[in-house]
Amino acid sequence: ALIGLWENGALLAAVLATLTTFCIGLGTATVVGAVLGLVVGGSPGADRAMSPTFEFARAMPPAAMVPIATLLLGYDETMKVTVVTLAAIWAILLNTRAGVRRIDQTLLDAARSLQLGTVERIRKVIVPALLPAVFLGVRVAAPIAVVITLLVEILTHVEGVGALIAQSQRTFQPARVYALILVAGALSLLVNGVLGMVESHVFRYRPGKADGSE
Repeated sequence: ALIGLWENGALLAAVLATLTTFCIGLGTATVVGAVLGLVVGGSPGADRAMSPTFEFARAMPPAAMVPIATLLLGYDETMKVTVVTLAAIWAILLNTRAGVRRIDQTLLDAARSLQLGTVERIRKVIVPALLPAVFLGVRVAAPIAVVITLLVEILTHVEGVGALIAQSQRTFQPARVYALILVAGALSLLVNGVLGMVESHVFRYRPGKADGSE
């Protein structure tokens, strides 16, 4: 069912488009979510001020963002990445916020006693202490990002595996639809496997830390 798509390059292009959207969206969500989580976790005032906005945005179904994103950004890669980022950011933000609150106060006191500057304190104390929480958020956000990437492609027909699924459905090619769903499942397994390898590498000297536990 996929031979024709493979021979004309459509399948490879779709897979690359989906992976590109996923990687950029999850990467953006990781950076923005970690920074916002650090800010609200370290400042009770910022937490109180921003929590209502966060709760409202987090409660919005990702599918509901698609019409708004297409109206504002059009049917292109930027729109896809924006929706994926907004869907994936919350797990990372909330885990980072919780991680900040769990940082051992002794570490912060030691950093102050050593008269470390703000940048040095963040780089040498806070970031290493937060890595497990951030990575846990990424592990939770990754499957969400895969699903939302495919959903956006199905709804908008912007290039990707999801768009091929929608096209095959419209042209009544059930065998191709099922085959493409298997491709989507394989992409999910690939993502999970890569994250597992990264986790094993990053936390190989810190057993049990990737689960966010102390």
